[in-house]
Amino acid sequence: MILFFLTSGLFLGWSLGANDASNVFGSAVGAKMVSFRKAAIIASVFVILGAVIQGAGTSGTLGKLGAVNAIGGSFTVALAAAITVYVMTKFSLPVSTTQAIVGAIIGWNLFTGNSTDTSTLSKIVATWVTGPILGALFAIPLYILISRIKRRARIHMIQFESYIKTGLVVVGAFGAYSLGANNIANVMGVFVPAFDLSEMNLGILSLSSAQQLFLLGGLAIAAGILTYSKKVMETVGSNIVNLTAEAALVTVLAQSLVLFVFSSTSLSNLLVKIGLPPIPMVPVSSSQVIVGCVIGIGLYKGARNINFKILGEIAAGWVATPVIAGLTSFFSLFIVRNIFNIDVGRKISESVETVQTPERAFDISQVMKYIILVIIIIGIVISLYYYMLERKKNREFRKSEERFWKYIK
Repeated sequence: MILFFLTSGLFLGWSLGANDASNVFGSAVGAKMVSFRKAAIIASVFVILGAVIQGAGTSGTLGKLGAVNAIGGSFTVALAAAITVYVMTKFSLPVSTTQAIVGAIIGWNLFTGNSTDTSTLSKIVATWVTGPILGALFAIPLYILISRIKRRARIHMIQFESYIKTGLVVVGAFGAYSLGANNIANVMGVFVPAFDLSEMNLGILSLSSAQQLFLLGGLAIAAGILTYSKKVMETVGSNIVNLTAEAALVTVLAQSLVLFVFSSTSLSNLLVKIGLPPIPMVPVSSSQVIVGCVIGIGLYKGARNINFKILGEIAAGWVATPVIAGLTSFFSLFIVRNIFNIDVGRKISESVETVQTPERAFDISQVMKYIILVIIIIGIVISLYYYMLERKKNREFRKSEERFWKYIK
């Protein structure tokens, strides 16, 4: 039954993949430099790696905003955020999963009578403003730099586009990694306090309790990218402003850098060591940052290139998301507690120390181990199948090409 409660988090991960994660390659796909299929596969692999390797940095921030102290509450909060993001995605609006989960957590605070940490909330809200601004500030100088390199190097246009395509793949992979590291807290952060899983040893690596949840969340994000992200990619990548090849590269790189900065504990600790203030480990909206990058390029090239109608629709979605998620969470918690008689949480002063007994946690750990191993095996088999299929297509293409030239002679 406890594992069933994870389904809302997986649904939220799928919604994030369908909406936020698509923005990593949205500009590249919109510029027709990378195919949607190739972009989706690369993003899926690296978002999982980022979630597992570096996903713990931002999860503590959401815990400070509101410590959901019952598994039923975690389920309901994640479900409310997921429904909000899904509805917005249906309208092809690149909304913020961060805003959705923050609104849902505040709804839980209001329902249970817990106070919302205003200091943490102010840090998160600040990124809703600074994220797009930083994206634009990174994008403009990068665009100028690449444009100058293009002019001075005097590279042939075909060769230049080849370099750009390679660059889009590299920075897109980096962006997907940063997205997984920064945004996995939105998907599984509310579940971390409720699960105390045994460490999983896979031979070449071991996964902590949180990393096991992050792995499942990363897989759900990947599923969303592969199955339902194309519409939002097209909205961000081509409808706001028409992008050249180098502009597409710049927007992906600038967005990747912003997300990486807000998820790197090593960089934050380095700044502290040299006497500077630390960087807050806060989940940042990739949708907002990528839109800021695109707008920055548009402003540099002239405001007439920007589609302000679509930009206004996106801004309206950003304002509505936390409000809708908060209201959905509040009323959903009421239904879950009073109709289904499920504990959704209580005031922190009334909460119990643990959610599970050690024996129960051990049972869940065993089930989670088999689930994860089965998913990994299935993923390897599918990857090998597509690899062999691609090799077969390449061989057939070479043979047909050889027959063509032989016929010409």
